[in-house]
Amino acid sequence: MNKWTSVEQRVIDYLTFRRSLGYLLKIEGQELNRFAKFSKARKHRGVITVELALAWANDTDSSNAYRARRLDVVRGLTKFCSLYEPETEIPGKRLLGPSRGRSSPYIYTNQEIAALIAQAQQLIPIEGMRPITMGYFLGLLACTGLRVSEAVHLKNDDVDLDGARLTIRNTKFRKSRYVALDKSAVEALTEYCVKKRGQIAAEDVSTFFVIDGGLPLTYRKAAYAFQVIKNKLGWDTIPHRRPRLYDLRHTFACQRILKWYQEGVDVDWALPFLSTYLGHVKVSDTYWYLTGIPELMSVVSKRFEHYAETKEVEHENIDIR
Repeated sequence: MNKWTSVEQRVIDYLTFRRSLGYLLKIEGQELNRFAKFSKARKHRGVITVELALAWANDTDSSNAYRARRLDVVRGLTKFCSLYEPETEIPGKRLLGPSRGRSSPYIYTNQEIAALIAQAQQLIPIEGMRPITMGYFLGLLACTGLRVSEAVHLKNDDVDLDGARLTIRNTKFRKSRYVALDKSAVEALTEYCVKKRGQIAAEDVSTFFVIDGGLPLTYRKAAYAFQVIKNKLGWDTIPHRRPRLYDLRHTFACQRILKWYQEGVDVDWALPFLSTYLGHVKVSDTYWYLTGIPELMSVVSKRFEHYAETKEVEHENIDIR
């Protein structure tokens, strides 16, 4: 590798390498390019230092968590650079505190999901595709736990109703996967296809979820329709009640794990399967759901208490003579 003469060159080589492994790095790339411009403005020369990284991370009026995330981004760059420049200074973990936190998900009840879908069917134009599509779209999110972006990007060829599965292509981490559908989901999507053909010529569109005029349902259009639905239901007027569209994914995962616990399934054995189904890269992202809602925390606590009591009895019965 040629010797680097600027932070910009280091950033280019780092991003090129990571992207060759399949990472998109859209936001991280933007941040690192800003870091390179910051370094150039300071006329920085030589290897990246902790002082430089901290100066850039703190050069914002945003939250402490965002400052910490900026530092994390540079930390990844410095770890790469240190392979070729051992004198590179790598910022310590959590030097500016935690960079990420998870807010408690809103877990919908079955009645609330039904209310969402019913209200979606009242969207205007009432005789158009928008209310039809949003009803089935919300239903699919609720019964599969798909990311919103995954659902809006579905093509007709990705929906195999005969095989009862969806093909999710090149998603968040440029990975593709199959998502199995149960009988009720297949029946619902079959109904949607029939209704769609009644309004839009199939040969005119390749996107599975469409609105009026055969236009694709986009993330922004889905989010706006969801906000309209929430307003109609009066959910945004209640303090501490801020359900999100993405929370349908959280609801699916938490309800699945809770049901496993109630059925006596070995959750440690089953979670990797759920992780694959959801498209998580790290199974730890799926384990987070164990503490995501009070209901699961309660189940986990009771199981731990039972485990502790069992171990105590075993200890009392040990013959040490």
